[in-house]
Amino acid sequence: MSKARYIMIGGFLGAGKTTSVAQLAQRLSSQGHRVGLITNDQGSELVDTAMLRARGFATEEIPGGCFCCRFNSLMEAANKLTAASRPDVFIAEPVGSCTDLVATVTYPLRRIYGDDYSVAPLSVLVDPIRALRIFGLENGGKFSEKVLYIYRKQLEEANLIVVNKAELLEAAKAERLQATLAGEFPGKEILRASARTGAGLEEWFERVTGTSQPGGDAMRVDYEVYAEGEALLGWLNATAQLTSPTGFDANELLRELASHIQAWLNHEKAEVAHLKMTLSPDQGFGDIAAINLVRNDFVPELSLTLPGEVTSGQLIINLRAEAAPDRLKASVEKAITETGRNHRDLILSLEHLEHFRPGKPQPTHRDTTLVSEDA
Repeated sequence: MSKARYIMIGGFLGAGKTTSVAQLAQRLSSQGHRVGLITNDQGSELVDTAMLRARGFATEEIPGGCFCCRFNSLMEAANKLTAASRPDVFIAEPVGSCTDLVATVTYPLRRIYGDDYSVAPLSVLVDPIRALRIFGLENGGKFSEKVLYIYRKQLEEANLIVVNKAELLEAAKAERLQATLAGEFPGKEILRASARTGAGLEEWFERVTGTSQPGGDAMRVDYEVYAEGEALLGWLNATAQLTSPTGFDANELLRELASHIQAWLNHEKAEVAHLKMTLSPDQGFGDIAAINLVRNDFVPELSLTLPGEVTSGQLIINLRAEAAPDRLKASVEKAITETGRNHRDLILSLEHLEHFRPGKPQPTHRDTTLVSEDA
């Protein structure tokens, strides 16, 4: 039997990983491949999982820690997908605050399961507006230095740096950003693409499907600084049940909730990493509405919409920001309360809410050197 392909697409929170994973999965499926997806988060109840399953992809979710700390769970998820649909390609989307993936995930995967998997180069996606601000090319909100340590380490270990959302930048700015990234991270292959429009995807997808991850020495990581950076990020996942006898516009409701949360973040000067929400009707055929907020001064944007009104459904909220978790909890509860007041016949019941700071990463394995797969 030929080896299954293992593709990992990393990048900081809000870089567009889930949209890109869906695009790659769709492309491979159209070529006759069986594709299995694996999502990952520090908590549970993921918007990403709901979105990918809504698009018809076989998806397993690994909650409670990043791939590096849940390596055995990663392999269990792959085995579940294999038992269900025997994928010949696995696409894994790690936590957006995770780094050191080469030493803790792909090198161990090749060492332990090299007979079963062919490992693609590690892609790390970049939100161009966020990157312009981080590298001092534009003014705007950014994170503290220990959070940026993680951001830079993600790019340092990448085999392919993919500047996503290329449609957001004019050519001159895009070239300036690409030149800056090349100077900061010499020797990296830097691509430009847009998961939304499809521009540049073909070249990138050819790299991850047709080439293997090179061997060599893994980068050095200060796990104390890494842990401190993650601990500065507040994490919140919540679910709520919505019912209304007269029906409501799910798309507008998501916009309203996102605007309330955004206003609080701006008031508190809390830098948002990513706010994602989905609303899944209780009746229907799997369609959902989804909204994203990736910067404080960004307009909350619907990526999936529902036609017509909804009488009941489940709301999933994933919020990550540089703020204390209890403040994120207060913002979400306030947004739900205010939205409920504006819709008198809407019953909005919070069913689950977890808020926390990620703990210190404790990798299951860490291989610092590996020979090339082609050696």
